[in-house]
Amino acid sequence: MRPSQILRAGGGEKKPGQYIGPWGALGSAPQKGIVSYALSPNRQSPLAGTVNAAIFNTFRRTRNQILFWSIPMLVAYETMQWAIERNEYLNSKEGRAEFGE
Repeated sequence: MRPSQILRAGGGEKKPGQYIGPWGALGSAPQKGIVSYALSPNRQSPLAGTVNAAIFNTFRRTRNQILFWSIPMLVAYETMQWAIERNEYLNSKEGRAEFGE
């Protein structure tokens, strides 16, 4: 038997750097040093702490962003109040008398 046939057949000792096939392929060298952990589905609690985290995260995020949205909202509110009052005045008897024809 020629040495090339032995190498093609994959027999013999595997050397470092030599391709041993995809992970888990039959005939490949046993995988060492791989540890997997699992948790039973009845022990998992996917929503643990959700309500508590939601309350405190919402408070923290609102506190950090309040100046970015509260000031423009106050300016918009005051502008709308001024516009409403001005419109009511201009459409009143006194406003028509002052600015009317």
